[in-house]
Amino acid sequence: MIDTEAPLLTTPEKAELYRTALDMLNRSGVPYMVGGTYAFHYYAGIARSTKDFDIFVRPRDVQRVLDVLQRAGFKTEITFSHWLAKAHHADRFIDVIFSSGNGVAEVDDEWFAHAVDEEVLGAAVKLCPAEEMVWSKSMIMERERFDGADVAHLFRHCSGLLNWERLVRRFGSNWRILLSHLVLFGFIYPGERSLIPSAVVKDLVNRLLAELDVPTRDSKVCQGTLLSRAQYLVDVDDWGYEDARVQPRGSMTEDQVQEWTAAIDK
Repeated sequence: MIDTEAPLLTTPEKAELYRTALDMLNRSGVPYMVGGTYAFHYYAGIARSTKDFDIFVRPRDVQRVLDVLQRAGFKTEITFSHWLAKAHHADRFIDVIFSSGNGVAEVDDEWFAHAVDEEVLGAAVKLCPAEEMVWSKSMIMERERFDGADVAHLFRHCSGLLNWERLVRRFGSNWRILLSHLVLFGFIYPGERSLIPSAVVKDLVNRLLAELDVPTRDSKVCQGTLLSRAQYLVDVDDWGYEDARVQPRGSMTEDQVQEWTAAIDK
């Protein structure tokens, strides 16, 4: 039975089905992690109800996970070939996530190497690492959804537990996104700016300063598409900018971008 003292964050009926799915996944031996609402509650201390359940897997394990969920009574589909599959049972949904909508934050071995052992809905699971949660959430800046508050809350609640060197490395050439969230954190929590290691902020600011006098390159690329799939379409469709998501600069094919774009109004 599910521990009724732990937060369900969903209805009891949905919780029982999700628990059954977790038990079957555990017995199958397919590696997975729990993310979404349950991981966010663990790291940020914020409990909020959820309509679905998020699990994260390596791309090579997607079909194995879907096979298990089918045996648990779910209908499954590969929703977007570059990052997301879904399983549903009536009004109960499990998102099987193996990358991010912009194709940047692919689930790899490092996610699992730093995952946290925890219990969710009475089942032993691994939670997505906090660093990867910050990394993926930092790049969600849609008109209808902005995860910046989640990032700020993660910084506030577990900044002392973060491996900052690894987090900076995760952002790579997209370090400006991380810097922007750190600047916002100092605005949101002016009395708690010291939670962010000064060495990290200085390093990123020094990178910014070093670029000020460097002649600009890549003047016709738009990286805004890494932050929002809709709001920068005018740049790539009408203004002649290269889409930073597309290979070889990014990880997505033209077909995957078109598939992702076509679903905007759905």
